[in-house]
Amino acid sequence: MASLNFDATTVEPQQDFQALPAGEYLAHVKDSEMKQTKAGTGEYLQLTFEILEGQAKGRLVFDRINLRNPNQVAVQIGQQHLSSLCRAIGQMNVTDSAQLHNKPVIIRLSVKKGSDGYDDSNEVKGFKPAKGGVAAPTQPAQSTGTDNAAPWSQ
Repeated sequence: MASLNFDATTVEPQQDFQALPAGEYLAHVKDSEMKQTKAGTGEYLQLTFEILEGQAKGRLVFDRINLRNPNQVAVQIGQQHLSSLCRAIGQMNVTDSAQLHNKPVIIRLSVKKGSDGYDDSNEVKGFKPAKGGVAAPTQPAQSTGTDNAAPWSQ
């Protein structure tokens, strides 16, 4: 047994951690770490994004960027995803993942349907520069083919 002197009435309970609705969120990279793939044949960069505004403020979203893998297509996709983030935050030459931290960026989230007993989860689908913030969440505008809005980096 452990002796506790805790009053639950003085602390807000933990929030529900269901997937966030698909849309745009102002966020920043809070943490990053290289991890080995489950198969042990490669490595990915795990990024922890923190939502900075709106009802989801403070929520964390995780992104895995496959950077070392025997499958060169997977590596190319990972490098393109990382390039999109770097361009959106203005960090063109990155030697340490800490250079990605604490720089505001708008992330586009989708919801991946859960399966095999897992709940729905979020996937980071793209980035664009943060210009004064954005209320979270908002739905990405539907392109009519005639607007000049900056495209999403993916």
